[in-house]
Amino acid sequence: MTEVRCSCITPENVLKASGHVDKFTDLMVKDEETGTCYRADHLLKDFCNEKLRKDLSISAEKAVELKHVLATLDDLSADELCAKIKEYGITAPDTKNPLSDPYPFNLMFQTSIGPSGLLSGYMRPETAQGIFVNFKKPYCVSSNKLPFAAAQIGQAFRNEISPRQGLLSAREFTLAQIEHFVDPEKKSHEKFSEVADLEVLMFPRERQMSGQSAIKTRLGEAVSMGTVNNETLGYFIGRAYLFLTRLGIDKDRLRFRQHLANEMAHYTVDCWDAEIECSYGWIECVGIVDRSAYDLRAHTEKSGVALVAHEKFAEPREVEKLAIAPNEKELGLAFKGNQRMVVESLEAMGEEEALHLKAALESKGEAEFLVCTMGKSVIIKDTMVKISKQKIKEHQRVFTPSVIEPSFGIGRIIYCLYEHSFYTRPSKAGDEQLKVFRFHPLVAPIKCTVFPLIQKSEYESVARRISKSLTAAGVSHKIDITGNSIGKKYARADELGVPFAITVDSQVEVTIRERDSRDQVRVSAWEAASVAKELIDGHRTWSDLTSASTMHDGKKFTSCFCGRY
Repeated sequence: MTEVRCSCITPENVLKASGHVDKFTDLMVKDEETGTCYRADHLLKDFCNEKLRKDLSISAEKAVELKHVLATLDDLSADELCAKIKEYGITAPDTKNPLSDPYPFNLMFQTSIGPSGLLSGYMRPETAQGIFVNFKKPYCVSSNKLPFAAAQIGQAFRNEISPRQGLLSAREFTLAQIEHFVDPEKKSHEKFSEVADLEVLMFPRERQMSGQSAIKTRLGEAVSMGTVNNETLGYFIGRAYLFLTRLGIDKDRLRFRQHLANEMAHYTVDCWDAEIECSYGWIECVGIVDRSAYDLRAHTEKSGVALVAHEKFAEPREVEKLAIAPNEKELGLAFKGNQRMVVESLEAMGEEEALHLKAALESKGEAEFLVCTMGKSVIIKDTMVKISKQKIKEHQRVFTPSVIEPSFGIGRIIYCLYEHSFYTRPSKAGDEQLKVFRFHPLVAPIKCTVFPLIQKSEYESVARRISKSLTAAGVSHKIDITGNSIGKKYARADELGVPFAITVDSQVEVTIRERDSRDQVRVSAWEAASVAKELIDGHRTWSDLTSASTMHDGKKFTSCFCGRY
């Protein structure tokens, strides 16, 4: 993939073309007395969850109804949300005052660009549009061949109505998006076989609407049955699953939910969210969507720059094409200064629209024709344009690529990782519960700790030497030469989620301790840093280490356990 970095400030015309200015909204309600604003779907969600958790008198029929509302919440229109809020008597949470009807609120931060302030812009609500308008550059880098992908990691900004839940709903957040461009007629993926056998918890829209739960499904089966629209979409679902579970997300608390029909944008072919269960319920953390060719077409239409791909044929092909030939002289006499706009609109017609106009001209001699740039319809006569089908030889196919977009909310993933990694266990004395983060070495901020068993100059010297070797190997670590007991040092490291601890208790051998099992292995002091590096990089597993022996200076040291702390 080509990594790109685009501006955080986006001109209004770009986001107007993409539809964000008109459609990037959430439904909001107001406290009719204080004016305090709330997100309508959040109030309904909180009401349903509260009823299900705390109302012991609720009937089974009512419980089923509330669960169905929660399952289809994203599918509710403004009128349906309004009806539910009134039906359940939902009021403002703080004041209990009545609420207004839901109305759309645009989530983008608006700003002015330049000293005059005449050019309007927005803080980007996503990183994708910068990639779309710069499509030609990564296409060129990929040698003008499909499929190819561009990726961007950066800040995005959304004017959330009621930000809450810390990293789960913030006005500024880190977004990582991939735009994978593909031929609309060839959405297979050469690496799909690598993920086809993965069994993933999937929640297709049919099961959501019928009140059923998510079900384990093989990705290959989901694609072949048409549940997932195409292989490329299925491939990225598989890669997202592998990515999240490798980070440390519990696979039994990870599901892929398909967007409901009314939830999807009109241009979307198929869309799945990777949702992770935490204390706030199921949280959307990754969106994987087939956006079709909508974005590139929209920017082509508004900018006049053709954002297209080319497929060269080995042999020329004879095809029948619709030819539109405006008579500029006749159009000039009829429309004077507006001639150019009429000509451009005629030439930009799609085949279906052109055939309708052709039929009308042949039957009536004239027809009404909408010119978008003029904002009105004009009368076109049969002498002003010739529309015919011609056989021509084509040496290449020109088309607008489709795009499959995996989009990762980094803050949300990190928050869920905190919850899935956290646990407590009793201290050695059994008098307190010690906090532990079960971070995988891949993501642990601190990979290793080094400390002498006791404060002794020769042990401290060895610890410093190991620390220096770890630094040279690029291993993030902490060295602790304080006088605290070894138990406290281990507990402190466990609370930080440090996977491995190297304890120096001689100048020849040291102990490596694994955080979760608390098992310990003796290794050569000279090899401690390299062994830790292999464990952290995944080139060696803990079980490999505990069952193997190491050699140093011709002397064999057998791995052994030295108890637990």
